[in-house]
Amino acid sequence: MPVDPNAAIEITGYQWVPPFAEGRIKDLRIRWALEEIGRPYRERLIGGIFEEKPPEYLADQPFGQVPVYKEGDVALFESGAILLHIGEQDERLLPRGAAARGRAISWMIAALNSVEPMLQTLVILSVAGADRDWQEAAKDAARPFAEKRLAQLSRALGDRLWLCDDFTIGDLVMIDVLRAVPTPMLTAHPNLVAYVERGTQRPAFERALKAQLASYAKHAPQAA
Repeated sequence: MPVDPNAAIEITGYQWVPPFAEGRIKDLRIRWALEEIGRPYRERLIGGIFEEKPPEYLADQPFGQVPVYKEGDVALFESGAILLHIGEQDERLLPRGAAARGRAISWMIAALNSVEPMLQTLVILSVAGADRDWQEAAKDAARPFAEKRLAQLSRALGDRLWLCDDFTIGDLVMIDVLRAVPTPMLTAHPNLVAYVERGTQRPAFERALKAQLASYAKHAPQAA
């Protein structure tokens, strides 16, 4: 499903990000969800990742991040809130049965609150701490917490295809979170490697990633 400039749904993204952040910005999660259910969307690109955002954007997203989702009089920020809204519209992302719905929501929140912060700490230290004398010690201190979370997640997934009976917003977020895991840490858990591969081989993910990267390529700074 191509991006449609006339679509009713609008999501924001950055015009361009540095190479280390390509394919890692959270508007990808919203693009992926919309691709899964065949809902067209238009892009609103707002400049670079490190640029100050104008007041009118901060009125929609007070922290200056992406994505923002707009549809009619609905305006949402924070990817988890947006995914819940999208999921409520289609049981392919959020089951209608109370038990299955609750489990899917629990796994999405677990991905955002229990897993991502542990892994993101390592990513931040790798980028922000580059070439600083405290970087390796800080990463060594943070790594055991990330490894523990991965081991716990691996046990919970076991030999199942998805965290719930079928693919849901819980899997969508968890798989995107795991994409940031350093390769040696992830390969310690073959079931998580296979889980990420299953998710990223879904046609909807491939289309979403292609659309996001196309925006960056179009607006990339030209070499002098």
